[in-house]
Amino acid sequence: MNEPQKKWTEIIEARHSLLDLKLKEVWNYKDLVYMFVKRDFISGFKQTILGPIWFFINPILTTITFLIIFGKIAGLSTDSAPPLLFYLSGVTLWNYFSSCLIGTSSTFVGNAGIFGKVYFPRLVTPISIVISNLMRFGVQFLLFLMVWIYYLFKGEIQPNIWIVATPFLIILMALFALGTGMIFSSLTTKYKDLSMLLVFGVNLYMYATPVIYPTSSLPGFFKKLAFYNPLTGIFECFKYAWLGVGDFSPLMLIVSSVIILLLLIAGTLIFNKVEKTFMDTV
Repeated sequence: MNEPQKKWTEIIEARHSLLDLKLKEVWNYKDLVYMFVKRDFISGFKQTILGPIWFFINPILTTITFLIIFGKIAGLSTDSAPPLLFYLSGVTLWNYFSSCLIGTSSTFVGNAGIFGKVYFPRLVTPISIVISNLMRFGVQFLLFLMVWIYYLFKGEIQPNIWIVATPFLIILMALFALGTGMIFSSLTTKYKDLSMLLVFGVNLYMYATPVIYPTSSLPGFFKKLAFYNPLTGIFECFKYAWLGVGDFSPLMLIVSSVIILLLLIAGTLIFNKVEKTFMDTV
Protein backbone atom coordinates (compact mmCIF):
# COMPACT_ATOMS: atom_id res chain seq x y z
CA MET A 1 0.00 0.00 0.00
CA ASN A 2 1.14 3.50 -0.76
CA GLU A 3 1.83 5.61 2.28
CA PRO A 4 -0.19 8.84 2.50
CA GLN A 5 1.78 11.89 1.43
CA LYS A 6 3.01 13.93 4.38
CA LYS A 7 2.13 17.59 4.59
CA TRP A 8 4.48 20.06 6.18
CA THR A 9 3.02 22.34 8.83
CA GLU A 10 5.65 25.03 8.27
CA ILE A 11 7.61 25.91 5.14
CA ILE A 12 10.61 28.24 5.38
CA GLU A 13 11.64 29.84 2.10
CA ALA A 14 14.68 32.03 1.48
CA ARG A 15 13.08 33.88 -1.39
CA HIS A 16 10.92 36.83 -0.46
CA SER A 17 10.28 40.39 -1.52
CA LEU A 18 12.47 43.08 -0.01
CA LEU A 19 9.38 45.00 1.05
CA ASP A 20 7.74 41.93 2.57
CA LEU A 21 7.67 42.51 6.34
CA LYS A 22 5.90 39.18 6.95
CA LEU A 23 3.63 40.85 9.47
CA LYS A 24 1.28 37.87 9.51
CA GLU A 25 4.19 35.61 10.42
CA VAL A 26 5.30 38.08 13.09
CA TRP A 27 1.79 37.98 14.54
CA ASN A 28 2.00 34.20 14.72
CA TYR A 29 5.10 34.64 16.87
CA LYS A 30 3.44 37.12 19.26
CA ASP A 31 4.20 34.80 22.19
CA LEU A 32 7.89 35.06 21.34
CA VAL A 33 7.58 38.86 21.28
CA TYR A 34 6.09 38.67 24.77
CA MET A 35 8.95 36.45 25.96
CA PHE A 36 11.56 38.86 24.56
CA VAL A 37 9.83 41.83 26.22
CA LYS A 38 9.72 39.96 29.53
CA ARG A 39 13.40 38.99 29.15
CA ASP A 40 14.45 42.58 28.46
CA PHE A 41 12.50 43.84 31.44
CA ILE A 42 13.89 41.26 33.88
CA SER A 43 17.49 41.26 32.64
CA GLY A 44 17.62 45.06 32.69
CA PHE A 45 17.21 45.13 36.47
CA LYS A 46 18.59 41.79 37.50
CA GLN A 47 21.02 42.08 40.42
CA THR A 48 20.14 45.75 41.00
CA ILE A 49 19.18 47.08 44.41
CA LEU A 50 16.57 49.63 43.34
CA GLY A 51 15.17 47.68 40.36
CA PRO A 52 12.41 49.48 38.38
CA ILE A 53 12.84 52.57 40.58
CA TRP A 54 15.62 53.47 38.12
CA PHE A 55 12.81 54.31 35.68
CA PHE A 56 12.12 57.34 37.88
CA ILE A 57 15.67 58.13 38.99
CA ASN A 58 17.04 58.51 35.46
CA PRO A 59 14.65 61.26 34.23
CA ILE A 60 14.69 63.02 37.62
CA LEU A 61 18.49 63.31 37.77
CA THR A 62 18.74 64.24 34.07
CA THR A 63 16.06 66.91 34.44
CA ILE A 64 17.73 68.40 37.52
CA THR A 65 21.07 68.48 35.64
CA PHE A 66 19.48 70.26 32.65
CA LEU A 67 17.67 72.64 34.99
CA ILE A 68 20.92 73.70 36.65
CA ILE A 69 23.21 73.80 33.59
CA PHE A 70 20.90 75.01 30.83
CA GLY A 71 18.27 76.78 32.92
CA LYS A 72 20.22 78.49 35.69
CA ILE A 73 23.77 78.79 34.29
CA ALA A 74 23.21 79.06 30.51
CA GLY A 75 19.84 80.78 30.91
CA LEU A 76 18.24 79.13 27.89
CA SER A 77 14.66 80.09 27.10
CA THR A 78 11.77 77.72 27.83
CA ASP A 79 9.14 79.88 26.09
CA SER A 80 7.73 80.96 29.49
CA ALA A 81 6.93 77.35 30.43
CA PRO A 82 7.97 76.13 33.92
CA PRO A 83 11.60 75.05 33.39
CA LEU A 84 11.24 71.86 35.42
CA LEU A 85 8.29 70.69 33.35
CA PHE A 86 9.85 71.86 30.08
CA TYR A 87 13.03 69.83 30.60
CA LEU A 88 11.16 66.82 31.99
CA SER A 89 8.94 66.65 28.89
CA GLY A 90 11.98 66.69 26.60
CA VAL A 91 13.86 64.10 28.69
CA THR A 92 10.85 61.76 28.78
CA LEU A 93 10.49 61.74 24.99
CA TRP A 94 14.22 61.60 24.32
CA ASN A 95 14.82 58.64 26.66
CA TYR A 96 12.28 56.58 24.75
CA PHE A 97 13.64 57.45 21.32
CA SER A 98 17.32 56.97 22.18
CA SER A 99 16.68 53.66 23.99
CA CYS A 100 14.73 52.29 21.02
CA LEU A 101 17.32 53.45 18.49
CA ILE A 102 20.35 52.07 20.33
CA GLY A 103 18.51 48.84 21.17
CA THR A 104 17.31 48.10 17.63
CA SER A 105 20.69 49.04 16.14
CA SER A 106 22.24 45.93 17.76
CA THR A 107 19.58 43.49 16.54
CA PHE A 108 21.86 41.33 14.37
CA VAL A 109 25.09 41.53 16.35
CA GLY A 110 23.46 41.17 19.76
CA ASN A 111 21.29 38.21 18.78
CA ALA A 112 23.62 36.36 16.40
CA GLY A 113 23.75 33.36 18.74
CA ILE A 114 19.96 32.94 18.70
CA PHE A 115 19.57 33.70 15.00
CA GLY A 116 22.14 31.02 14.12
CA LYS A 117 20.30 28.26 16.01
CA VAL A 118 16.59 28.68 15.39
CA TYR A 119 14.35 30.33 12.83
CA PHE A 120 11.81 33.02 13.63
CA PRO A 121 10.93 36.29 11.89
CA ARG A 122 13.93 38.54 12.58
CA LEU A 123 11.61 41.54 12.83
CA VAL A 124 10.36 40.08 16.11
CA THR A 125 13.53 41.27 17.87
CA PRO A 126 13.42 45.02 17.03
CA ILE A 127 9.66 45.07 17.62
CA SER A 128 10.11 43.55 21.08
CA ILE A 129 12.75 46.19 21.86
CA VAL A 130 10.37 48.99 20.88
CA ILE A 131 7.60 47.48 23.05
CA SER A 132 9.81 46.86 26.09
CA ASN A 133 11.03 50.46 25.94
CA LEU A 134 7.42 51.58 25.62
CA MET A 135 6.78 50.07 29.06
CA ARG A 136 9.63 52.14 30.49
CA PHE A 137 8.31 55.19 28.71
CA GLY A 138 4.91 54.59 30.31
CA VAL A 139 6.45 54.71 33.79
CA GLN A 140 8.43 57.87 33.02
CA PHE A 141 5.39 59.46 31.39
CA LEU A 142 3.51 58.83 34.63
CA LEU A 143 6.16 60.88 36.44
CA PHE A 144 5.78 63.66 33.86
CA LEU A 145 1.99 63.51 34.28
CA MET A 146 2.21 63.98 38.06
CA VAL A 147 4.41 67.08 37.67
CA TRP A 148 2.17 68.32 34.84
CA ILE A 149 -0.96 68.06 37.03
CA TYR A 150 0.78 70.07 39.75
CA TYR A 151 1.56 72.95 37.38
CA LEU A 152 -1.89 72.67 35.78
CA PHE A 153 -3.60 73.34 39.11
CA LYS A 154 -1.23 76.24 39.70
CA GLY A 155 -2.42 77.72 36.40
CA GLU A 156 1.11 78.02 34.94
CA ILE A 157 0.43 75.99 31.79
CA GLN A 158 -2.30 76.06 29.15
CA PRO A 159 -2.67 72.69 27.39
CA ASN A 160 -4.82 72.37 24.27
CA ILE A 161 -6.62 69.88 22.04
CA TRP A 162 -3.37 68.67 20.45
CA ILE A 163 -2.98 66.43 23.51
CA VAL A 164 -5.06 63.83 21.65
CA ALA A 165 -2.18 63.52 19.14
CA THR A 166 0.15 62.10 21.83
CA PRO A 167 -0.29 58.41 20.84
CA PHE A 168 0.47 59.36 17.23
CA LEU A 169 3.63 61.18 18.32
CA ILE A 170 4.81 58.14 20.26
CA ILE A 171 4.15 55.87 17.28
CA LEU A 172 6.11 58.25 15.04
CA MET A 173 9.08 58.15 17.42
CA ALA A 174 8.93 54.36 17.57
CA LEU A 175 8.83 54.06 13.78
CA PHE A 176 11.69 56.54 13.40
CA ALA A 177 13.82 54.60 15.88
CA LEU A 178 12.80 51.31 14.25
CA GLY A 179 13.63 52.40 10.71
CA THR A 180 16.93 54.08 11.61
CA GLY A 181 17.85 51.26 13.99
CA MET A 182 17.31 48.63 11.29
CA ILE A 183 19.62 50.56 8.97
CA PHE A 184 22.41 50.73 11.55
CA SER A 185 21.79 47.13 12.63
CA SER A 186 22.29 45.98 9.06
CA LEU A 187 25.44 48.05 8.61
CA THR A 188 27.05 46.97 11.89
CA THR A 189 27.09 43.33 10.73
CA LYS A 190 29.96 44.35 8.46
CA TYR A 191 31.25 47.56 10.06
CA LYS A 192 31.44 47.04 13.83
CA ASP A 193 32.77 50.58 14.45
CA LEU A 194 29.36 52.01 13.60
CA SER A 195 27.91 50.76 16.89
CA MET A 196 30.32 52.99 18.85
CA LEU A 197 29.82 55.85 16.41
CA LEU A 198 26.06 55.58 16.84
CA VAL A 199 26.18 56.03 20.63
CA PHE A 200 28.31 59.14 20.14
CA GLY A 201 26.05 60.37 17.34
CA VAL A 202 22.88 59.91 19.40
CA ASN A 203 24.33 62.08 22.17
CA LEU A 204 25.13 64.80 19.64
CA TYR A 205 21.73 64.43 17.98
CA MET A 206 20.03 65.38 21.24
CA TYR A 207 21.52 68.88 20.96
CA ALA A 208 20.19 69.17 17.40
CA THR A 209 16.72 68.35 18.71
CA PRO A 210 14.55 70.74 20.77
CA VAL A 211 14.99 68.81 24.01
CA ILE A 212 16.61 71.54 26.11
CA TYR A 213 15.50 74.55 24.07
CA PRO A 214 12.49 75.63 21.96
CA THR A 215 12.90 76.15 18.21
CA SER A 216 11.65 79.71 18.66
CA SER A 217 14.99 80.57 20.30
CA LEU A 218 17.01 79.47 17.25
CA PRO A 219 18.36 82.03 14.73
CA GLY A 220 17.02 82.02 11.18
CA PHE A 221 19.29 79.50 9.41
CA PHE A 222 19.34 76.99 12.26
CA LYS A 223 15.59 77.28 12.68
CA LYS A 224 15.09 76.35 9.03
CA LEU A 225 17.54 73.47 9.44
CA ALA A 226 15.73 72.20 12.54
CA PHE A 227 12.48 72.16 10.55
CA TYR A 228 13.74 69.10 8.65
CA ASN A 229 14.76 67.22 11.78
CA PRO A 230 12.12 64.45 12.06
CA LEU A 231 12.02 64.83 15.84
CA THR A 232 11.45 68.59 15.80
CA GLY A 233 7.79 68.35 14.82
CA ILE A 234 7.22 65.59 17.40
CA PHE A 235 8.85 67.44 20.32
CA GLU A 236 7.35 70.81 19.43
CA CYS A 237 3.87 69.31 19.05
CA PHE A 238 4.16 67.51 22.40
CA LYS A 239 5.27 70.65 24.26
CA TYR A 240 2.69 72.78 22.48
CA ALA A 241 -0.06 70.29 23.38
CA TRP A 242 0.84 69.70 27.02
CA LEU A 243 2.48 73.00 28.01
CA GLY A 244 0.83 75.40 25.57
CA VAL A 245 4.16 76.81 24.39
CA GLY A 246 6.36 76.46 21.33
CA ASP A 247 6.63 77.39 17.69
CA PHE A 248 4.56 74.46 16.41
CA SER A 249 2.70 74.18 13.11
CA PRO A 250 0.93 71.13 11.62
CA LEU A 251 3.29 71.34 8.62
CA MET A 252 6.19 70.40 10.92
CA LEU A 253 4.39 67.18 11.84
CA ILE A 254 3.64 66.41 8.20
CA VAL A 255 7.32 66.85 7.27
CA SER A 256 8.36 64.61 10.18
CA SER A 257 5.86 61.92 9.14
CA VAL A 258 7.05 61.88 5.50
CA ILE A 259 10.75 61.68 6.44
CA ILE A 260 10.10 58.94 9.01
CA LEU A 261 8.05 56.93 6.48
CA LEU A 262 10.89 57.13 3.95
CA LEU A 263 13.45 56.04 6.57
CA LEU A 264 11.21 53.14 7.61
CA ILE A 265 10.95 51.96 4.00
CA ALA A 266 14.71 52.28 3.54
CA GLY A 267 15.31 50.43 6.82
CA THR A 268 12.98 47.63 5.74
CA LEU A 269 14.72 47.23 2.38
CA ILE A 270 18.19 47.07 3.92
CA PHE A 271 17.10 44.87 6.85
CA ASN A 272 15.43 42.30 4.58
CA LYS A 273 18.45 42.21 2.29
CA VAL A 274 21.02 41.75 5.07
CA GLU A 275 18.81 39.24 6.91
CA LYS A 276 19.58 36.57 4.30
CA THR A 277 23.38 36.68 4.57
CA PHE A 278 24.27 38.41 7.86
CA MET A 279 25.46 35.14 9.49
CA ASP A 280 28.30 35.07 6.97
CA THR A 281 29.65 38.44 8.08
CA VAL A 282 28.65 38.91 11.72
